[in-house]
Amino acid sequence: MREPVNRSGGIVVDGWWRRLGIRLCLPRCLACGETAPPGADLCRACSDALPWNDAACARCALPLSAPAPACGACLQAASPLDAAHAAFRYAAPLDRLLPRFKFHKDLAAGRLLAEAMARRFAALEPPEVLLPIPLHLERLRRRGYDQALELARPLARALRLPLRTDLLRRQRPTQAQSELDAAQRRRNLRRAFAVHDGRPLPSHVVLVDDVMTTGATLHAAARALRRAGVARVEAWVCARVP
Repeated sequence: MREPVNRSGGIVVDGWWRRLGIRLCLPRCLACGETAPPGADLCRACSDALPWNDAACARCALPLSAPAPACGACLQAASPLDAAHAAFRYAAPLDRLLPRFKFHKDLAAGRLLAEAMARRFAALEPPEVLLPIPLHLERLRRRGYDQALELARPLARALRLPLRTDLLRRQRPTQAQSELDAAQRRRNLRRAFAVHDGRPLPSHVVLVDDVMTTGATLHAAARALRRAGVARVEAWVCARVP
């Protein structure tokens, strides 16, 4: 089909160039790349498939068939966390969104995830402060940004909670947790965190992180805070690995 032309013989703007531009500029789903509704970050299929962590252990956020105050593992071993909450289970399509944010600096995906966390955690008892799990300086230099902090900042703004980055520090570099089994993860993080001396301590802290697998990182941070005198430590994470 020939495009309409104007009087000077040129193709009018409202031709195939315009239609191509509209097609190229359509919003794309951050998870699968398919066309998304106007103003949306996810297509309808991915939005409907989001694996909200509706039934979980209240102590470690482990996905269960029904909500429970404690799972079998938490009944057998005491946790340094008073509670843990995860917005999602680590499953499709979240298993595509989180790696894009964590390893590829996709801050749009991070914003989407932080918004979902804010909606999920708005009804929980608010802590005195939100505390993102810190990266060691060497890891931060290599990666270029701190994914826990990038989640905690918009979360703190949305829930109108104080955010502190001066309280907890990662005092030694550690091996990547994804390369280790559960026992190795615990050893890897032994005494990895320390509380800055001289800082006023809140009595109720919520640790913020992207993914909880065995809980070793969050437990190590919680133990450091408890040794320093923090009375209540919880965890809010984006996703919990089943």
